[in-house]
Amino acid sequence: MNMQVIPENKILGAKVVGADLSQPIKQEHRDEIIQWLGDYGVLAFTKQELNPKQVRDFSANFGDLEINVAKIAQDPDLPEVMTLSNMVEDGKPLGLSDAGQDWHTDMSYSKMIAFANILYGIKIPYRNGKSLGNTEFSNMQAAYEGLPKDIQKLLENKTITHDFNKFWEKMRQEKGSSRPPLTPEQLRAKPPVTHPAILIHPISKKKVLYANPGYSIRINELPEDESILLLDLLFEHQLQEKYRYAFEWEEKTVLMWDNMGTIHNAVADYLPHEHRYIKRCQVAANLFF
Repeated sequence: MNMQVIPENKILGAKVVGADLSQPIKQEHRDEIIQWLGDYGVLAFTKQELNPKQVRDFSANFGDLEINVAKIAQDPDLPEVMTLSNMVEDGKPLGLSDAGQDWHTDMSYSKMIAFANILYGIKIPYRNGKSLGNTEFSNMQAAYEGLPKDIQKLLENKTITHDFNKFWEKMRQEKGSSRPPLTPEQLRAKPPVTHPAILIHPISKKKVLYANPGYSIRINELPEDESILLLDLLFEHQLQEKYRYAFEWEEKTVLMWDNMGTIHNAVADYLPHEHRYIKRCQVAANLFF
């Protein structure tokens, strides 16, 4: 492969050309991709022809793959591969229809946080020539650097509790959600976890704000009322337009992003008859921690 990276935006995003992700990748190409994720946060590999196993195999180059505790919408033979889709066949949903529809960071609810998400867009809805269900991102390095100095100082040596069930229950309340409540066994398998409020990014070596509206529930070293106020301030701050980038989907594109340095949101602007079908893997950050 002769890969090249083309920046899309000053704040986040790049397109990678010259890649064939259906084939095994060399160590040097894996290292290039990791560095580009540190530099650009979000990478789009266009014109890929992949089956679910190839999506899984490419993803496994970058760390351990999560098997979601809810055990729904999994590929029958590949539990690491989840289907995100609003399509229904014989009365049964083909995938999880409401995945990611609010701002969050995947796997902040796990002891081992996520490095990357890898999505392969097989069917993308369009209306009037424009793609729907696009994925928005916000840059948490820029968000940290934009915080007032007193807030940066206040966050030093603080930790935040993240809870898988917070986002799960929020999505269950959305109209049309097919998510069941988590079972007691699933809740025990994914108890709340604690992470630093500020991470040193292992690739860029810069500080990032590690908080997100989806899973963050408490700044542990502050009284509860102060924690609520500060989290609300952080959630509002990190979503300012100057930190954001919106990726516009095309079919046969692999979208890969760094979960340590970004938060993201799947825009739910398509109707039930406007079909979306995506395969997803979530990659843990065990290469770095």
